[in-house]
Amino acid sequence: MKVSELTESVIENYCRIMEEDVTDSERVSLEALKTAAVSYVMSYTGLSLEEIDNHEDISIAILTLIADMYDNRAMTVDKKEVNRTAEIILSMHSKNLLPGGGQDGH
Repeated sequence: MKVSELTESVIENYCRIMEEDVTDSERVSLEALKTAAVSYVMSYTGLSLEEIDNHEDISIAILTLIADMYDNRAMTVDKKEVNRTAEIILSMHSKNLLPGGGQDGH
């Protein structure tokens, strides 16, 4: 599944939220979490939105990040690490950390 195919229904299912239990404010929150997860992935990997859509495994990383953010909505969080599944997938596609892998080739 591509990132562009991550619908509200797919996200709710992954977060184990019953569709009939989702309120309008929760829909807005889930969309904000999706936006944050996609932005995080783009920043972490250095890939554009079009490029992340070419890697179907990145969808799993995004869903994992969304679920993690959804489950940990408290003001304080007692863990600092990124979800290991998301980190492994994103590291495979990261061009930010590679010498000469930046957008301008330097």
